[in-house]
Amino acid sequence: MAKLYVVGIGPGGRGDMTLKALEAIKKSEVIVGYKPYMEYVKDLLQDKEVFLTGMGGELERCRFAIERVKQGKNTSIISTGDAGLYGMAGPIFELSEDEDIDIEIVPGVTAAFSAAGELGAPIMHDFCSISLSDVLTPWAIIEKRIETASSADFVIVIYNPKSKGRPRHIQKAVEIIRKYKSPLTPVGIVQNSGRAGAKKIVTKLKDIDYDLIDMNSVVIIGNSGTYIKHGFMVTPRGYNI
Repeated sequence: MAKLYVVGIGPGGRGDMTLKALEAIKKSEVIVGYKPYMEYVKDLLQDKEVFLTGMGGELERCRFAIERVKQGKNTSIISTGDAGLYGMAGPIFELSEDEDIDIEIVPGVTAAFSAAGELGAPIMHDFCSISLSDVLTPWAIIEKRIETASSADFVIVIYNPKSKGRPRHIQKAVEIIRKYKSPLTPVGIVQNSGRAGAKKIVTKLKDIDYDLIDMNSVVIIGNSGTYIKHGFMVTPRGYNI
């Protein structure tokens, strides 16, 4: 029986791709993915059937992958980061509920963990991730989640902070966060985490330069205990050190 691998390839650099992800791609006859992300695995695509779509083609990709598996072909559908976090795992399960196919989720290193590693140890304690993309989630719900996470003093990892269509969403989010967090709260910004040309900025909530944030950035905002030491963010776990 053919298998559908839902593969998280990590943030993009080969060093952050798991051996399990590499093996799944090698086993697959068909590779499905978002065109820009497939550049990260293009050397693994020789002799494969490759199906690509652009932005907005997520469901088309999922349906294609499901059909190829039903035809008896091992297939990998690719997500960057982890396929179960803002990736393809959810829609694959939703679209295949009535199908008798074998699905395996292959975890990947999400950008939150990749960026955290570059920044130091900012998510050592309870944290949450919030995407600022309102394409699939109404902005009112996103605002409520930001408000709740901030009032509970979570470390907050922000995905999709800024795009051409929503250039001020990150500023709106920070305005909410500042109602609950000190303006001196450490903030880390990582562009292209885990990829060539990655850049990191460690700053404070009151000093965020929004011009340094783009769609390829991850923003990590600390909790009340987070501090900066030698250019790194550290959130204490609570050990008596």
